[in-house]
Amino acid sequence: MSVQLYDSATRSLRPLEPVTPGLVRIYLCGATVQSSPHIGHLRAALAFDALVRWLRRRGLQVHYVRNVTDIDDKILQKSAANDTAWWAWAQRFEREFAAAYRALGAVEPDYEPRATGHIPEQIALVERLIDRGHAYDDGNGNVYFSVTSLPDYGSLTRQNLRDLSTTEDDSQIDAATEAGKRDSRDFALWKAAKPTEPHTASWDSPWGRGRPGWHLECSAMSHKYLGETFDIHGGGIDLRFPHHENEQAQSHAAGWGFANMWVHNAWVTTKGEKMSKSLGNSLIVSELLDEVPAAVLRFALCTVHHRSTIEWSDELLDTAGAAWQKLTSFTTNAATLLADTHDSDIEQVRAQTAPAALEFDHLPEAFVTAMDDDLNVAAALAVIWEQVRLGNTALAEVQVEAVSTHLHNVRAMTDILGLDPLGSQWYERADADANTSAALATLVDALIAERAQARSARNWERADQIRDQLSDAGITVEDSAAGARWHVRGE
Repeated sequence: MSVQLYDSATRSLRPLEPVTPGLVRIYLCGATVQSSPHIGHLRAALAFDALVRWLRRRGLQVHYVRNVTDIDDKILQKSAANDTAWWAWAQRFEREFAAAYRALGAVEPDYEPRATGHIPEQIALVERLIDRGHAYDDGNGNVYFSVTSLPDYGSLTRQNLRDLSTTEDDSQIDAATEAGKRDSRDFALWKAAKPTEPHTASWDSPWGRGRPGWHLECSAMSHKYLGETFDIHGGGIDLRFPHHENEQAQSHAAGWGFANMWVHNAWVTTKGEKMSKSLGNSLIVSELLDEVPAAVLRFALCTVHHRSTIEWSDELLDTAGAAWQKLTSFTTNAATLLADTHDSDIEQVRAQTAPAALEFDHLPEAFVTAMDDDLNVAAALAVIWEQVRLGNTALAEVQVEAVSTHLHNVRAMTDILGLDPLGSQWYERADADANTSAALATLVDALIAERAQARSARNWERADQIRDQLSDAGITVEDSAAGARWHVRGE
């Protein structure tokens, strides 16, 4: 096994050595479904998407778990502010996240457990920690983890406990929860129900009705689905402290090995600042998809090394759009030539050149080396562009066998990045976009013809109504001596 990944815990490149030979177990911190997904949220999903695809292409079995946090202080606060049941609020945004993952072609996890679906496991973990002397209840329904009880607390982020004033995230701190702590640096495992919160947002426990703290769910669910010791724990770099540090503390205190390796992705920033709701610089995925093709958005997010910050800009999208056009142009032209040469059709060529048809051992060596080196997508892309260049030369010279070879290579490599232009995710979308454009053109042309008739009849009122109707739909009509022309604004 020659895959090497940067381990945030040791701050070094380490070979991936699965606990169970041939099987890699991965846990990724997923969404807290408090609001609509922005591109910062999707960064982690797409970074680990590439990892999962690469490991599977290498012949490894992967068990991939990505959780959903559907009960949390922020969910309760935002749902109350919007006069909506907390569970309905969470479900709304869980659906939005699922739609965003699908739109960008993210690999589905093998399991996607919800925090609310694993309350018994979380209660059992709290009881275990109390029995082992690492946790205590305050007699008022709250249970805390004693950070001084664990010698290796702070080892993930290399922080000394004496330098910390708290181990809670700011969003999780409130007077009621803080009141029962023996040490201000302890963190909440179980929070007592508050009279200001819905009764449905709490569960019976040995300490009274309440709900789990933020960190508890990931320890309980990774243990249930991946075992006491698993291979990779991932997430955004902003989760390293306190969330991942506290997850590790709980799990180690329970006597579990937990994650052998920590892999973190960097932020998406706008004007140098991390994407966040509080800064008001969030780019909502659904809104972006109204303006940018999904493949272009994916290209912009997943073709930068996962440990490198992405600075979001219009120029980044323009570059991604040009790159995607370059890929689709080559693969489409190559498939067309092969279909014409062999008296077949595009569908047959797509099947014959499918990524799985190229054996792993036949992938370009430089590409394999790049992906094995901590998923070095920049170096991997350089290999892809070289194959596109060679393929376009072969197209120009009508070297059919060479075209076939380069098309196989390009499809196999871009598939690992989730960007195979002839794959079902994007090829069918392209067909759908073409059909949509054709339908739009038919409807708009009919309205413009009606407008021309109204103008000929000097029915200016009707002509203006049609023009306003089209304008409201985002379509600009330009009159000229040759007749009316139209275009969708922004294109």
